[in-house]
Amino acid sequence: MTNFRAAVVQLRGDRGVDGNLDAAEKWLEKAAEDGAELIVLPENFAYYGIKNLAEAAAGESSAEGVSRSFLRKKAKELGVWIVGGTIPVAKNQGEKPFAASYLVSPEGAEAARYDKVHLFDVVVEKTGKAYRESDDYCPGSDVVVANLPWCKLGMSVCYDLRFPELYRQQASSGASVLTAPSAFTAATGEVHWLLLLRARAVENLCFMLAPNMADREHPRRPTWGGSAIIDPWGNVLAALEGEEGFAIADLDLCKQEKTRQSMPALQHRKIFNC
Repeated sequence: MTNFRAAVVQLRGDRGVDGNLDAAEKWLEKAAEDGAELIVLPENFAYYGIKNLAEAAAGESSAEGVSRSFLRKKAKELGVWIVGGTIPVAKNQGEKPFAASYLVSPEGAEAARYDKVHLFDVVVEKTGKAYRESDDYCPGSDVVVANLPWCKLGMSVCYDLRFPELYRQQASSGASVLTAPSAFTAATGEVHWLLLLRARAVENLCFMLAPNMADREHPRRPTWGGSAIIDPWGNVLAALEGEEGFAIADLDLCKQEKTRQSMPALQHRKIFNC
């Protein structure tokens, strides 16, 4: 068991696909220059706000899609692991796509894929704005824990953060690091974002890597930002506010193991049949 360095990238998502990918490329390169070995991009890092989702999803149904090929190219060029936020990927022609999060290896291979399970169908109380993610996407159904050279990685996306049973299943399957690429709304993010990240980290004694979209003043779909890396004790190791950029930290897996031994909450869990 060794330590490694991870980074989360925060983007605005208002430049169109080409501009969004240019921004992602910039911060991926800067994070890699700073020694990051695993870099996580936010939810919908390329297609955030686009209107023709069906066309984008059809194009990304192949590994040669614009965003999927971008991830493979950059991972190989930089020699890093990348979690590619989410990409709309067609299920079948005429059906709603999945919001797919890809883990890409330094060899440029798609090593794992997680399809977002929980879709954001809510009315935000503070603003009254309604969100209907299920109008555009099909939910996934699988819990995904992927293998990294250093540890096992539990993959999730944004609204999943409100469903702790997903992360408990990942921890039970051996995950020690969790990812939650997001586009958390500004209204809910201000009060719940960091709270939920710290809770999921502490209750599972896992590291949490959570990049977010950040555009708090957007007139139609403001996002909170606050991208963060949290340790298993709930400490914020690195974070951003509302600016574009990246946060980076060393993940001490040896210290995590000692924490799990001294606080063996995962072993003490009781299951109740109601």
